[in-house]
Formats: sequence, C-alpha cells, structure tokens
Amino acid sequence: MTMNQNKTVPTDASVIDFIINIDNPTKKADAHTLLTLMAELSGETATMWGSSIIGFGQYHYKYDSGREGDFLLTGFSPRKQNFSLYIMSGFSQYDELLAQLGKHKTGKSCLYINKLADVDIEVLKQLISLSLDYMRERYSTV
Repeated sequence: MTMNQNKTVPTDASVIDFIINIDNPTKKADAHTLLTLMAELSGETATMWGSSIIGFGQYHYKYDSGREGDFLLTGFSPRKQNFSLYIMSGFSQYDELLAQLGKHKTGKSCLYINKLADVDIEVLKQLISLSLDYMRERYSTV
C-alpha cells in the first residue's frame, strides 16, 4: 500500500487567513483561543489540513491491512454547526474527564462543541494533553 492515501493532507494555506474569514464572531474568537491553546499544549506549529482543519503535529500510522499514512496529532475545525476537535486517542479512557467537560458530543476521535463557553477549558486542556501523550507514546511522530 502507498503512504498518504488520506484525502486530508497538510497544505500551505494560511491558518490565520482561514480564521480571519470565519463569519461568526464568537466562532472566530474561539478559533483564535483554540489555536493558541493547541499550539501551547502540543509545542507544534499550526498547519492547514485540507481546506478546513487546523492541525498540530503529525503521526505515522500503519494498519494491519498494510494501509499507512500520516495524520495530525491534534487539531480542530470550526464547522458551521459546531467545532470538531480531533482527540486522536479516542475517548474510552476519558469517561471521568468527559463527565466534567460540559456540553459536548463525541464521535470516534472527534469532540463536538458548539462554543468554548459551553465547556470547562481546564478539562479540555487535560483531554488534549492526555491524547497528545498517548499518541506520541503509541506512534512515531513526524
């Protein structure tokens, strides 16, 4: 199998230009906050992944099927309906933190929140940090 079969790959697009063009003022302010928060927690520079995901760092994965590639360690996307935060380690080990987080929904590795005011920022920081630690221990980072 070839590497990087992902449709979502890093681009040279400007993260700041992307955030500046967010119409909703609350979403724009929250995106700036998440940009700073994730950069600090990850120690990585923000990169656009595809046209709408702001990612921090990369890891290399290889499935038993032979498929392999690189993807972001953490990141977010300010979607129209809500923010998608990429907690790549998943959520099974974070039940206690999720119970303290505030208003949210989860997918396999996505945390969905409407706005940062709906969640406890300190709990969110813990989730992101724990996920980064897990991913860096489990996978080789790029």
